[in-house]
Amino acid sequence: MITFLVSLFLLISGYFVYGRFVERIFQPDTRPTPAIQSADGVDYVAMPTWKVFLIQLLNIAGTGPIFGALMGAVFGPVVFLWIVFGCILGGAVHDYFTGMISVRYNGASISEIVGQVLGRGMKQVMRIFSVLLLVLVGTVFVTSPATLLALLTPDKLSVAFWVALILCYYLLATLLPIDKLIGKLYPIFGIVLLVMVVGIAGGLIIQGYPLPELTLQNLHPAGKPVWPYLFVTVACGAVSGFHATQSPMMARCMRSEQDGRKVFYGAMIAEGVIALIWAAAGVAFYGTTDVLQSALSTLGQSGVVYEISTSLLGTLGGALAIVGVVACPITSGDTAFRSARLTLADWFNLDQSTIRKRVLLTIPLLAVGAVLTQLNFDVIWRYFSWANQTLAMIALWAATVYLYRERKDFACLITAVPALFMTAVSNTYILVASEGFHLPLAWGYPLGLIFTLLCFILFFRYVRTQTGDSN
Repeated sequence: MITFLVSLFLLISGYFVYGRFVERIFQPDTRPTPAIQSADGVDYVAMPTWKVFLIQLLNIAGTGPIFGALMGAVFGPVVFLWIVFGCILGGAVHDYFTGMISVRYNGASISEIVGQVLGRGMKQVMRIFSVLLLVLVGTVFVTSPATLLALLTPDKLSVAFWVALILCYYLLATLLPIDKLIGKLYPIFGIVLLVMVVGIAGGLIIQGYPLPELTLQNLHPAGKPVWPYLFVTVACGAVSGFHATQSPMMARCMRSEQDGRKVFYGAMIAEGVIALIWAAAGVAFYGTTDVLQSALSTLGQSGVVYEISTSLLGTLGGALAIVGVVACPITSGDTAFRSARLTLADWFNLDQSTIRKRVLLTIPLLAVGAVLTQLNFDVIWRYFSWANQTLAMIALWAATVYLYRERKDFACLITAVPALFMTAVSNTYILVASEGFHLPLAWGYPLGLIFTLLCFILFFRYVRTQTGDSN
């Protein structure tokens, strides 16, 4: 248990130590937040900090820190390193800055932020990219809970039935004021989620499952390389661009900038803890990565979650755990479609004050999501994973440029370093992955490095230009 406990300690310490450092770099102040100065009773609604935190956690969690962590655990305990350090140095930093910059830009969506910072051309790219990613996310988070619910209910309640019911809920969650449905349900789901995670961890320990100790050896049964596959597979549990689309929603609900670390950095750390526990559960429960991979192949991710939950916690405890797992994707899927609506509204400058105007954007988005649910889930997940990390790359570069403009010093390195890392990850992946260009590793690795160096050179030239202008 040494590796597991040390990883848990580092994650929690990261919030108090590195999170405070990141907060000092940004320098939150007492200016009125968008929830106060732009209150509209629909999307700009001031809520208590604890409620905003729980909504943010459920917005970003989805099945990513559960399914992604289980699939990442197939590589072995090396997954712990990515979850811990990726979360502290990358994911939580990404979430904090995208959220807080949105606060400064009156709750603007990530595409509008990128446009303000990186220019009009990137704004158009991000608008299209964000909407496509959000629809993919919404689709993923319809299919996965529907599949799990179908396992738990009578045969007549099929996957198709649950897909239709979940889409109906998404319609309401996307249209209604944020405090009417999301603001009331999410705190309950948040408590269930946290109890579920504690239950899984406690079940592993009480029943004496040996938790794997750290090894840098790649234990993937098929020999799939750790770089870059691990860093794309475990997305939401470490670094996730999807979070950049969700943080602006909470930027419109915070009462004070001083709450930013609790809401944005803190929610990502909590998600890292969830991912850590499920990664440990995957290897510990099945014993070896070979058996875990076999279970994922035969049962699917939902089946593995069901088997682990019921075996560790019994029927009642397993049901509670599965409710938490079902709540995660549903409470990310609804806000994915809601965020897509807000992105389109910002894009075309559409008023969203009446429900009729919100319906005109929501119905087409849900219709596209319904069609995509008919496609192979694994294929959608792979494209979602790459798009997710590419969006994180762009968001981190935008935060880096923003920081340099504001401070004109090396403080921007706290976002520039993870931006470079995610540039290398996302570009190498699309070059070598089967759903990408499928190049040999001997070609993909150097080409990914070259593209990363080009990004660094462009940023360095930008810094030189800004320095020259200031002189």
